[in-house]
Formats: sequence, structure tokens, C-alpha cells
Amino acid sequence: MTVKLEQVTRSVDGIPAIRDVSLTLERGTLNVLLGPTLSGKTSIMRLLAGLDKPTSGRVLVDGEDVTGIDVRRRSVAMVYQQFINYPSLSVYENIASPLRVQGRPRAEIDKRVNEAARLLRLEPYLDRMPLQLSGGQQQRTAIARALVKGADLVLLDEPLANLDYKLREELRAELPRIFEASGAIFVYATTEPSEALLLGGRTVCMWEGEILQAGETSKVYRHPDTLRVAQVFSDPPLNVVGIEKRNGSVKYVGGVEAQATGLYAGLSDGQYRVGFRAHQLELANGVAGRHAFQATVTVTEITGSESFVHLNRDASNWVAVLNGVHEFPPGHVLDAVLDPDNVFVFDAAGGVVASPGAA
Repeated sequence: MTVKLEQVTRSVDGIPAIRDVSLTLERGTLNVLLGPTLSGKTSIMRLLAGLDKPTSGRVLVDGEDVTGIDVRRRSVAMVYQQFINYPSLSVYENIASPLRVQGRPRAEIDKRVNEAARLLRLEPYLDRMPLQLSGGQQQRTAIARALVKGADLVLLDEPLANLDYKLREELRAELPRIFEASGAIFVYATTEPSEALLLGGRTVCMWEGEILQAGETSKVYRHPDTLRVAQVFSDPPLNVVGIEKRNGSVKYVGGVEAQATGLYAGLSDGQYRVGFRAHQLELANGVAGRHAFQATVTVTEITGSESFVHLNRDASNWVAVLNGVHEFPPGHVLDAVLDPDNVFVFDAAGGVVASPGAA
């Protein structure tokens, strides 16, 4: 099975939600839609499901135009961030409901419901009604119902957002195996770059209704085509600073000047923007071959295993991540250090001109 969006546009009250999107989804693939709120992720899912009709463009399934065909005539299952269950049915019957509609034998229904319940830690709750469950348990019920349906296209719109941290991490690790075993097309929407990386597969980076870049998740993360893609695929937010390359040296906005080594050495003279993720910014003193800036601590967030140090430098806000617990009081001055071989360099239009490990 192959599903395609061909030059699809979707407008609501004259306001474009999707802008000229083309996308191909193949059987047996996991496709992550990554972008902030209002980037168009849910709009694309609704078009794929047949819940909405595009303003222009076509939706194709195995080459057949299904634009406008009702969702009930498509092999689709969808799970939303806000769980939807039948309040008058037990957890068991909620999960079993699509199988009963399909007329499956009782033994098969029982087997598949119990397998899904085991996977999603719902076995103790099969006889309960949805209103007797926590929010997380209700969301797991909705996910289980989608998985047992056996649809060719499974759409998951931020399905783990309402689960507790421990279960969310367990399911993130388990879902790729489920996806691979099912043979269906999975489309998973998230605002979290870390979730896209954990799930793997293929990532489609979105911004304001447009697809910025699509490809193997690890490749899109390591080699963004543009500054915007790097920003979408960075959490904490991407650190950015302007530079000017001139006569073998590089001058950063704010006055720091250094020899143009590393990725800077191959740049033509001119102005650029440099982007670097939190883990690419070091807090150290006197590191040979690195470019150092004095920065002031504004706040330190300690998660337990990591510390996120927020810095202010020349009216710019940067973030560095350190392993372990580090406590720096607000106002403390540190040396923020960049390795010129470990940054992204973008031209004035935002296109990437150099990146770490680029071939």
C-alpha cells in the first residue's frame, strides 16, 4: 500500500492550514510529523484519514484518487491526544469494538484484545468502565483499540502526551517494534524532537503548513537543510549567533574575533549565521582551538541526570546542557566555548553551507 498527497492545500475560512504539500507514505514505514503547534500536523492527518477534503490537490491510495471518499470507506485507525472511548462499554469491549464490527471470531477477538492489553499494561482494567480509569489508562485503551483494528493506515496524533513519564518512555521504546511487526503505514505527530529521535523511522519537519525537509530521522537531525529545520529539530532551542568571515578570520556579533579554522576555513568572505545545539556548547576554560565567549548565567534547570544552563551573551540567550548536577547562581559569569568543527553554518537566506560531518 502506498498513500500519496499530491500538491495538497487546505484552507479554513480563507486561512491556509496546509500549503502545497506533497508526501509519499509506503507500507511498513513509520513516519513522524515533527513541528510546533499550528504547523499543520493534525491537518495532514485529517486529510490522510478522509475526515477533511483538500481545497486543492489529490489524495491517492495505490494510485487511485480517494480525495473526498469518506473515512468509513478507508482502512484507517486514528488516535488523538485527547482520548476517545465509548463510555458505556468496558475496557475489553472498547478494545474489541472494531473487531466485532469486522465480524471476527470470538476466539480471535479474545486473543487480540488480551495481547493489546498486555502490551499497554491494561490487563487489570479490562472489566472496568472508562470513567473508572485515570486519563493515562483511558488513552492506553484508545491506543489498544487502534492497534487491534489492523488498519492499513494508523494515525497517532501526539498519543502519549497524557501519559505519565515512565509509561511514556516504555511505550516510546516499544512502539517501533509494534510498527515494524504490523506492516501498516504509521504516521505519528509530535512537537518533541527527542520523541522523533527515539521513534526513528522517517521524519517530516513542518512549519506553518509547509514541509521543510523529509528523510531518515537521524539524517534530518544531523544534516538539516536550513536554519528553520535545525530550529524545529532542536530542544532546547537552537543557539544562534551572527558571524562575518573576512581575510582568514571570523568575527562574531558582540566582538569576539578568532582565526577562521574548522568549518569556517572553507567559507567565502561574507556574513553568516552559526547555529549550535545545547550539547555542542561547552562550559570550559582555555580550550585550544575553540572559540570562547563570556556569558552570564540566568537560570539553571536540573533534571537529575542533566543540567540545562541558560546563558545571556550580548542580548542573545543560549542554553548549554551538562551531564550530572551543576548549580550556577544567576549572574555567575562562565566561558562558553564553541568548537568550529561542531557547528552549523547558514547563509543569509537560511540555507546550510556547512555542518558537522557533512560529506
